[in-house]
Amino acid sequence: MDAKKTVMLVQDFKKEFFVELAEIYPETEIQSFFNILIKFKLNLTRVNLALQPTLKFNTSEFSYFQKALQNLKKHIPIQYIIGETEFYGLPFKVNKNVLIPRPETEELVNWIITSTPLSDQVKILDIGTGSGCIAISLAKNISNAEVFALDISSEAIKIAKLNAKINNVATHFIETDILNLNKLPHKFDIIVSNPPYVRELEKAQIQENVLENEPHLALFVKNENPLLFYAKISELAKNHLSNYGALYFEINQYLGKETLDLLKLKGFRNIELKKDIFEADRMIKATI
Repeated sequence: MDAKKTVMLVQDFKKEFFVELAEIYPETEIQSFFNILIKFKLNLTRVNLALQPTLKFNTSEFSYFQKALQNLKKHIPIQYIIGETEFYGLPFKVNKNVLIPRPETEELVNWIITSTPLSDQVKILDIGTGSGCIAISLAKNISNAEVFALDISSEAIKIAKLNAKINNVATHFIETDILNLNKLPHKFDIIVSNPPYVRELEKAQIQENVLENEPHLALFVKNENPLLFYAKISELAKNHLSNYGALYFEINQYLGKETLDLLKLKGFRNIELKKDIFEADRMIKATI
């Protein structure tokens, strides 16, 4: 496209946008990308745009949309392009240092919220917080909670702190490597983690935009020890959960039985394996 066409009609750009992405994405996804971009940059809905067929870009807008198009052609996720997403009805900033929150994780958050009494104070620890989506959503929806969030990445902690501020919640952040931790700072009523769980052998199943852009540190584990984080976290949880406290995990859908067996071996009780909306084994709850 000619960068000098700074007075291009938005509708004309839309046609080119669809043509250039047609061989990479399904039409419905391209339409979704375009809707997200016009809402984010122009504050327009699809209907608003249809009612303004002669609307033109200014220079900076046109440059932004051209760059967004080129990034989409490189398989960069739309959430990274606009720098934000929504999770559990809340706004979150995201960048290449954190995973883009998934709908399945919303189900885990909902399970915790609906299982937690609102009468007593509860201490919650989120291990591997990333963008802070789990910790912040819990802090926002469980009014009697004091929430702690831990991550190895200083860049992830920066984003999580920003998201806590955006969502007006008080959250304590801890930067440390959970694998090298032998003691937690408190007893907790709830410990939750969505740790790295995708085996290297499963990389072929991962979409290119995820594989090429999202942080591998937060995604992948070695084939020979895929439950490394679950073993470590469950050991810590056994010693740092309060009476009647609960441990929650998001898990690898192919390792449901193995994760359940691991928790039994560690001495946990009342272990519940739950499927997600796609009927895949996706989350576990256990008590000591």
